[in-house]
Order: sequence, then structure tokens, then C-alpha cells
Amino acid sequence: MTRHVRMLGLAALVLAAACDEMTPPEGLPPSLDAQLRRSLQVWNVLPIGAMPQQDPALVALGRALMFDKVLSGNRDIACATCHQPSEHAADGLSLAIGTGGTGLGPSRTLGPGRQFVPRNAPSLLNAGLGVFSVFWDGRISSFGPGPSGFTTPAGTALPSGLPNILAAQAMFPVTNRREMRGEPGDLDVFGNANELAQLGDSQWVEIWQAVMRRLLAIPEYDALFDAAFPGTPTSQLGFQHAATALAAFQMAALTKTGSPFDRYLARDDAALSAEAKRGALLFFGSFGSFGSPGTPARLTPCASCHNGPLLGDRDFANTGAPQLGPGVGAGAPLDLGRGEVVNNAFYRFAFRVTPLRNVELTAPYFHDGVYPTLEAVVRHYSDVVRALAEFDVSQLAPAVRDQYHGDPATLDSIVARLDFRVRTPLNLTDGEVADLVAFLKSLTDPAARDLGALVPTRVPSGLPVQE
Repeated sequence: MTRHVRMLGLAALVLAAACDEMTPPEGLPPSLDAQLRRSLQVWNVLPIGAMPQQDPALVALGRALMFDKVLSGNRDIACATCHQPSEHAADGLSLAIGTGGTGLGPSRTLGPGRQFVPRNAPSLLNAGLGVFSVFWDGRISSFGPGPSGFTTPAGTALPSGLPNILAAQAMFPVTNRREMRGEPGDLDVFGNANELAQLGDSQWVEIWQAVMRRLLAIPEYDALFDAAFPGTPTSQLGFQHAATALAAFQMAALTKTGSPFDRYLARDDAALSAEAKRGALLFFGSFGSFGSPGTPARLTPCASCHNGPLLGDRDFANTGAPQLGPGVGAGAPLDLGRGEVVNNAFYRFAFRVTPLRNVELTAPYFHDGVYPTLEAVVRHYSDVVRALAEFDVSQLAPAVRDQYHGDPATLDSIVARLDFRVRTPLNLTDGEVADLVAFLKSLTDPAARDLGALVPTRVPSGLPVQE
């Protein structure tokens, strides 16, 4: 594969060839399908091609690494802990719980003296489809200086040879103290000193080397790396090779693009219900305009942010998400999102516009998991300023309610920088809310509903897999 993952075989949508069927007889309004397909064309919504075949040896290594807690400083958390197959490659929590926690999924609890990870753990479904940036604040992007070709917090310390942004992303959870690495003085599950936590936060290379020493000390991993990277001497293996394998596993196992909406894009008009089509036209067209020439639009459509083949990824926006959690960086206890990364007031409280495929399965929503249902999200967008002012903390899990920041100064600061596209209320009717939710549910690939077969019975380290 090339270093920058291409958009993986995006097939051209043959809308131009269908102009005749989209043009109604004179005097008749265009059909629902004709209007919808015209809107899809405007927003460059194309079918997604098949994921290229991944090397089975790479996938096997990546699967083992995904579920093995040996990557964490305290040997108590795996990548899959926050990206559980039972939770559709997420964790079902508003704010993730890293090292020191116990349990899996929504029942996972903080360990003594630990804090929540500041943000929601996003699902890894379809993460390998060629996105331009990752993490909620986009701090890793596909374009950057130096031999790696990526912009990341590690700067020039990031090794070269990473084949795609998903591999670049996989380099960093093991370096994060709260997520996987642990705090100075931590002991691992066997009572031994956590050598990863003793390293400084800027010692990127040393941390990656220490993790690789752990892995290559296990004979089974030595054999798996040899199979995945034949011809590469053990002395030349680095954590970038582990990250490459993790990416290959995710691309092979977590790419799910067989939704009803995907079938509709392939010209199957019957793939969507009438309710989902009405919701899609609301989503991709001007609110209040479909089927009624001359009816004034209420606002730009959802697709002004969520567009393109992935229905998102290319933008950052302050959409008025309520603030929850311990905060990040200089903005703590608030989370300034993209504004923290680029130090630009314009991006204060702006977060990555995430792709929406399979969104039905990945609650709770937004960067801090403040909304438990799609209906709650749609109603937020119906009147963002009002939703922010009237946010109901009872919809949050009891463990995080005291993490909510709803003081007047915080609310005023969020509203002052609200994205222009969500400033004007939509005042959606209950029927329109239901239609939009129906469309969002049409983005679900049935194959993504049950990922239980991905969980291995054991991992090379011998550490427990599902506890």
C-alpha cells in the first residue's frame, strides 16, 4: 500500500447516466428518489469500493496485539478494552477508562486514584477507509513534514515506513499515561515495577523500544513478527511494525460497508424505506425544501459537514456539544478540542466531524459521549443553543455527572464560537426527527452488529483476554 491510504477504490456514482430517469414529466414534481439522488451528487456521496486484501500474517499479528494487555505498562488493559467487539469497536462509555480500571464495556469502572480519559473512545469501525485525520482533535493527520509523512505529537521522532494513518494512530495509545502507559511508581498486575511509566512523556522512541522489548521477549510474538515481516531481522523491528499489523487487522476485520444506504448508492431504490429516504433528503437537502418548490429552506443541510464518501472526516466544527470530563491541556478542566492543537481561537471547542457509517451502533455520541441516543443528537441539532442551555445531566451515567461543566461562563464561551452552520434553530417536528433517525440507521451494515468472532481465545503473553 502507499504511505497515504487512498480512498480505497471509490467507484464513480453513475448519476449523470441516470439524468433521464431523474427528470420528471413536465408539470410533475420530481420523485423522492430523483430529488435524493440529485442531492447525493451535489455532496459527492459515492459508493465505497472493497477494502484491498490484507496480508493474513499481518492480520494474525495485529489481532493478537489488539487483544493483548502486554502492550500496557501495567499489563492490565489492551487496545480492545476501549474498542470492544461487544460494543462495536468502542466501549459504550461517555468517557473512556484506561489503565487501572476494571471490567469491560459500560460496566467498566475507574481504579483507585485514577481519572477518566478526557474523551469518548471512538469506534474503530471503518477507520481504515482513508481518513485524513484521527483523534477528536485531529492531532494526527495524513500530511506532515519529515520522513514519516504524518503530522503527529511526536514530530520527527515518529519513524518512517508507516503505511497509512491508521498505523500512525496506533503508535500513540501505548505512550499515553492515562490510557495505557501508567503513572510513575505504578506496579503491574504481577507486582513488578512498570518500566514504561518511568520514562518521560517526550521519550517517544524509548517508550516504543521498551514495548517492543516486551513483545520480542515472548517466543510466540517473535514467530508472529517473523511471519509478518519476513526478511526483517529482529534487531530492525520497531513498534512501527506492530502498529502496521494493528492497522492491517482493523482494515481486514472492521471495515463494514454493506449497509442499506450503500445498496441504495449502488442503484437499489428499494434498499431504503420511505421514512429513511425522507430523512436522507432532509440530511442532504435544505430543510423544509423537498417536495415543495418555493418553500423556504430553514438552514443548510447536515451534509454541509457530513459529506463525501465517508459522510464526514474533512472538517472541524464547534457544534455546541456540552462539556464533560477532566479537560485537556492548557484548557483544563475544559476541552478546547482543535483549538488546543492549533492554538487558534477560531477552533475553540471545535472537534473532528466524524464519519457517520454504522453510527447507530456507536453510542454515546459526541467527543465526550454526552448523548445516549441518535434521537437526542438530532434534537440537539434542532436547536443547539437551547439544547446546550437545557442539557439534562440525568441522561449521563451517574459516574460522570459530576464531570459536567454547565456554568454560565462555559456555556457563553461555547455559544460565542458556535459554528455558523448550526446557529439558526431548525425547529424539527417529531416526524422529521424520526425520519432523520431512520436515515442514520440505514447507514448500519448488519455485519457490524455482532463482532464477537474477532475475540481470540488466548493471546501470546498468556494474560487474560476478556476481563
